[in-house]
Amino acid sequence: MIWVLIVILVLAVILLAKAVTIIHQAEKGLVERFGRYKETLDPGLRFLIPFMDSLKARVDMRETVIDIQPQPVITRDNVTVTVDAVIYYYVTEAKAVRYEVANFYAAISKLAQTNLRNVIGDMSLDETLTSRERINAALRDTLDEATDKWGVRVTRVEVKEIEPPRDISEAMSKQMKAEREKRATILEAEAYREKQILEAEGDKQNAILVAEGDRQAAILRAEGEAQAIENVSMAADKFFVGNAQLLKQLQVTQASLQDNTKLVMSDQSRLINVLGLGEALAGTQPKSK
Repeated sequence: MIWVLIVILVLAVILLAKAVTIIHQAEKGLVERFGRYKETLDPGLRFLIPFMDSLKARVDMRETVIDIQPQPVITRDNVTVTVDAVIYYYVTEAKAVRYEVANFYAAISKLAQTNLRNVIGDMSLDETLTSRERINAALRDTLDEATDKWGVRVTRVEVKEIEPPRDISEAMSKQMKAEREKRATILEAEAYREKQILEAEGDKQNAILVAEGDRQAAILRAEGEAQAIENVSMAADKFFVGNAQLLKQLQVTQASLQDNTKLVMSDQSRLINVLGLGEALAGTQPKSK
């Protein structure tokens, strides 16, 4: 009886181990019953019927990347280039990706390589090198449409590298070098022209400022000279005219005195002051009591 209990306990443990399964986050489990699809299990603790149900696959639902092997592709102008690309996708239906395609990775890789040949084969070398966004969009649309029935959504396709033949690469490198030297020469010439323009503008502004300074100085000198002339004129009007009149009076007085002519002059006359007779006349006036 002890051995029977031990056997029953062992069988119970085995049955429990087969009945309980855990589906991890971002996964879905595909269950088959007697070899036929039964259901899709979501993440968490799940129970199966031992010896009837079996967990056949765990499908990763996260976005995944596939690296497409580099391959030679002939362009429209018969130039062979080596193209390397990657595909980003995620599973939308776990059942379809398991049962609608035998080997999804191989299928999408071959499909991407075939469509790369088709897309690049319709483009020239220059278009291929400068139109990566166009190639990416065309491949993504084609692959997404083809993989829709497989329960897969292609989010984007990126062409990592397009490598032309060595001789064409060397020719392109020389052309790029010549173009860079040309641009450098043009930039240097433009910089020299701008420098000359700025220097000419500076000389022009300097000449204008110097001329303006000379003009202001001339105006100030002219104004100073005019003020000096005006001051001289005012002094002449104030002093010279009166002194000239007095001189004339003296000359007349002298002539009269030479002729023993008697002159009657007011004691307030300027001639009295000039002749120095003011004090003498002051002594002859009667004193007031």
